[in-house]
Amino acid sequence: MENSTKNKPVLVLGIETSCDETAAAVVENGRVIRSNIVYSQIPLHEVYGGVVPEIAGRAHVEKIDLVVKQALQKADCTLHDLNAVAVTHGPGLVGALLVGVSYAKALALSLSCPLIGVNHIEGHIYANYLSYPDLNPPFLCLVASGGHSHIFSVDEAGDYTLIGCTQDDAAGEAFDKAARILQLPYPGGPRLDKLADEGDPDALSLPRPKLQGRYDYSFSGLKTAFINAIHHKEQKNEPYKRADMAASFRKAVVEMLVEKTMLAADDFKTKKVLLAGGVAANSLLRKRLREECSKRGIAFYLPDLSLCGDNAAMIAAAGYQGFIKGERAPLSLNAQPALRVRCIPSDAT
Repeated sequence: MENSTKNKPVLVLGIETSCDETAAAVVENGRVIRSNIVYSQIPLHEVYGGVVPEIAGRAHVEKIDLVVKQALQKADCTLHDLNAVAVTHGPGLVGALLVGVSYAKALALSLSCPLIGVNHIEGHIYANYLSYPDLNPPFLCLVASGGHSHIFSVDEAGDYTLIGCTQDDAAGEAFDKAARILQLPYPGGPRLDKLADEGDPDALSLPRPKLQGRYDYSFSGLKTAFINAIHHKEQKNEPYKRADMAASFRKAVVEMLVEKTMLAADDFKTKKVLLAGGVAANSLLRKRLREECSKRGIAFYLPDLSLCGDNAAMIAAAGYQGFIKGERAPLSLNAQPALRVRCIPSDAT
């Protein structure tokens, strides 16, 4: 039976295993973090320069039970205090997702507890609800991460409309590839961001693609142009500063993200703009979006740095919304590596 919520806080256990972080968290009423435990697999993957799916899956199997126990202990609650179990079931690496989904289903079944399936991209949006407990829609949100670059309009009912997205590579993937070309260690995105602070952002001129979709992105051509520019310099033995190259690439990506987001904000006359996803930790992106929103009198929201990357607190927060709406996932819930956000159709792009 479902735990009674009358006069009691609603506690949701979140489980996140979509890529290379094994995470569990307990969130109260969708807004208050009671615990947020993340086991990072970076040491396992850095020797390969990127995430190895098979290694990620095995590491999730080894750590998930321990991470859940630590989350419950830190939250000062037991399994029987939980009102629901929320789990990422996509998008992500299929083997990694299956570990979390299987564990969550077994746990929910054993506790006779509601199971809530959460879309990983939606989870990133809800990270802002944890940093700003009084935040409510409507708003516009840019979700930028290693696998995703989307602009969503969220109405007062909490319904999503996808108004823009990348047509090829995601911003985070582009940052990681540029970092690899510059021979920066894994994870490359954060290291490129730090190195860029020391460089000249105008040292290298890079193209900005033109797309048919008014709010869409494309990073593939930019990434290729950057790779070709570096190779050309190396073949001609032209000296260059890695910091300058990093700064130039960061400037190009951030300009594209900010330009389309603010174009959408102007067109939709939004009063709130949110930033979410792993790339939300990028220092220049945070700075530039804040500046542009300030110019327009738009309220700007961005998650704490600890909530930008993959974590389970955001999954629990999103799961809470599903729980109070009466959403329940069947025990046949499966991993969906290409899962899309449930959106209202839009002809904006």
